[in-house]
Amino acid sequence: MSTRLGERTAVGAQLDRWAGPALRVSIGVVFVWFGVLKVIGSSPVGYLVSAAVPWVDQGFLVPALGWFEVVLGAVLLIGRLPRLTLVAAAVHLAGTFVVFVQAPALMMTDGNPLLLTTSGEFVLKNVVLICAALVLLGRAERQRTS
Repeated sequence: MSTRLGERTAVGAQLDRWAGPALRVSIGVVFVWFGVLKVIGSSPVGYLVSAAVPWVDQGFLVPALGWFEVVLGAVLLIGRLPRLTLVAAAVHLAGTFVVFVQAPALMMTDGNPLLLTTSGEFVLKNVVLICAALVLLGRAERQRTS
């Protein structure tokens, strides 16, 4: 029985060792990928950016947002400035919810917040990415103080 408990502890130690970096890298890859799509004009969500911030020239905003995402993702991949980068990622992701206020018809069917459109689901999944960034931020803080 103690061997089994020891095995679980070893597995847990390996998960603890690799899960954080894997999570950071996966978020970085998503940011770079989605950012590049915006920069090259091939993002399927450019219309959401336009709907969220209609008063800014979209010819500027979408590529600029894309470059910001590419840089943010690259810094996440490199692993530098973890606290600043993770806070910036969480704030950026939280900003995507503006579209629920600015263009609710794009986010939900018949104004029902329980009946999300595909776009609504796409934006809502950012809750998970925000939480992932917060988990990583907590890990970074623990590493900094220990």
